[in-house]
Amino acid sequence: MQDGILIGEGVVLDARPASFATRSLGALLDALVTVVLFVGTMSLVVGTAIDRLNAQWGNTLAVVLMVTFLVGLPVTVETLTRGRSLGKLATGLRVVRDDGGPVRFRHAFVRALVGVFEIWFTFGAIAIITSLSNARGKRLGDLLAGTYAVRVRGARGWERPLVMAPDLVGWARAADIRRLPDGLALRARQVLDRGPRLAPSSRARLTNELAGQVEAYVAPGPPPGTPAEAFLHAVLYERRDRELVRGQAERERATQQAQVLHRLPYAVADPRD
Repeated sequence: MQDGILIGEGVVLDARPASFATRSLGALLDALVTVVLFVGTMSLVVGTAIDRLNAQWGNTLAVVLMVTFLVGLPVTVETLTRGRSLGKLATGLRVVRDDGGPVRFRHAFVRALVGVFEIWFTFGAIAIITSLSNARGKRLGDLLAGTYAVRVRGARGWERPLVMAPDLVGWARAADIRRLPDGLALRARQVLDRGPRLAPSSRARLTNELAGQVEAYVAPGPPPGTPAEAFLHAVLYERRDRELVRGQAERERATQQAQVLHRLPYAVADPRD
């Protein structure tokens, strides 16, 4: 991935891992926000329900709130924002998969679950040691989830839109393109965008080479006689649409899970209900 990683929102990321200092600052901001929200919520709930709770229910409520803020909150935020918590947003970072793709619910869940142990229970000691000993600066949660943090280099649009040839619609919708690497997809998108500015011979050579590389990850192959550019347009067009649909579904699922977690404290707060 020579020029970076392109994610679904059209944002180009630096493929190099973020620095330890920047990651640490982002994690510190996230931890501070979590503590403030947890303490504030505990004070509010306990202050309004203290007369109705005995010691056992009070402890249960504290555990439920702890799980909500240490696991439920970061999972929901990272899933909905595709890897950008408040701390990462402030420091210009994003968590991505090892292949450069956007994180999904399972990645965020593993990171948050392991983070309870390596960040909160050990005051970040394990996370710091693991991060410093890893070439990509991964903490233990990243190693298990297959993710790492990169810097957002900036947003940019494309001059030439993707176009799906009408005779390739049926083939593209049925084709398996899940194995296509993000780096290869980015290079193909860049060549298509610069195509009109290239010499005809260079344009044909580059698109033919990329079409051959992309076809190795697509099954079945395009219909015989399909021009290289039309094939690349169709694959990237379909890939973009599937990514948008998948991302929307995951955001809706994360929202539903957050609503369930949000209702748990109230279900526990009153043992007489």
